[in-house]
Amino acid sequence: MNKIRVLIIDDSVLIRKILTEVLMSSPDIDVIGTAADPLIAREMIKQLNPDVLTLDIEMPHMDGITFLRNLMRLRPTPVVMISTLTEKGAEVTLEALALGAVDFIFKPKVDVVKTLNDYADEIIAKVKTAARANVRNIDYRPVKAREPEPAARAGNDTVAAASATKPARASNKIIALGASTGGTEAIKVVAKGLPADTPALFITQHLPAAFSESFVRHVDLVSAMSASIPRHGQVAEDGHIYLAPGDRHMLVAKEGGKYVIQLSDSQPVNRHKPAVDVLFHSVAQCAGNNAIAVLLTGMGADGAAGMKEMHDAGSKTIVQDEQSSVVWGMPGAAFKLGCADYVTPLEEVATKILTLIKQDKAG
Repeated sequence: MNKIRVLIIDDSVLIRKILTEVLMSSPDIDVIGTAADPLIAREMIKQLNPDVLTLDIEMPHMDGITFLRNLMRLRPTPVVMISTLTEKGAEVTLEALALGAVDFIFKPKVDVVKTLNDYADEIIAKVKTAARANVRNIDYRPVKAREPEPAARAGNDTVAAASATKPARASNKIIALGASTGGTEAIKVVAKGLPADTPALFITQHLPAAFSESFVRHVDLVSAMSASIPRHGQVAEDGHIYLAPGDRHMLVAKEGGKYVIQLSDSQPVNRHKPAVDVLFHSVAQCAGNNAIAVLLTGMGADGAAGMKEMHDAGSKTIVQDEQSSVVWGMPGAAFKLGCADYVTPLEEVATKILTLIKQDKAG
């Protein structure tokens, strides 16, 4: 098996040195070069034809986003971004993921050597995953925000007032969705296809806490539903998307005939917090055949066991197909367990969800 050929692009001599040492510690990876800025990198890519790039966001001569946009248009290549854990870093990283970057690694502000070495296994895993990613199957046009409804564009105050005073309706049916690598854009595609009266949608996406607020704003902008990070004890309502915060597990329980959201600070599951299996396990227990489970693109197997539990409890289950997934890890693991009722291209997942809801109402 040929080694994964990696080019590191970063203006920091120290970061280039540490990433080289970390990646070269894997027998499956060969760092074929490093570049201090995108202009140097551009020539090296032509000469060396790397399998994967690591790319810093803030660099001289050309920022990482501009370079990534040009790269994905002219020469689609798996890219792992180097990001900071800040609100600004979150926004830029989410933009990079929308442009086609596969994943991201945190650039620490202090104790760089220790921090990056502590995360060596994760960095190596992300580069290996990127090498297998279906980047050439991705449509790199970012998901656009929905156009406002004609009445809203015309400034129809009556319609706006009616919408604002419409009583919230507690959900009877619920949807539980999990995703990881490639999921930030995949979730937006699904959310955009769901109308405002869709039953409550619970989402666990593997993201750090610093990214939660930025990501939920991105989802809210594209969807007719209302997206938010829930409070512990909040009652689930139709028309709402609830995104697990980046440092808590999200569970659903049934109390007094209503679905209630619980946030837990318990230990990571499958090395993740939040974990999809935690969400799916709770929904299997409280909702059974009143629930739909969805697994989108993602590295690893988180959510597969939980989806099987939901399937066995009577829930309908959907997994994203391999061709449209950036990484067919999580959905592929569920498929192998035999618990996927439907294997569906990303662009058709929202339609499939709505069809299943309509069938249940008709039944």
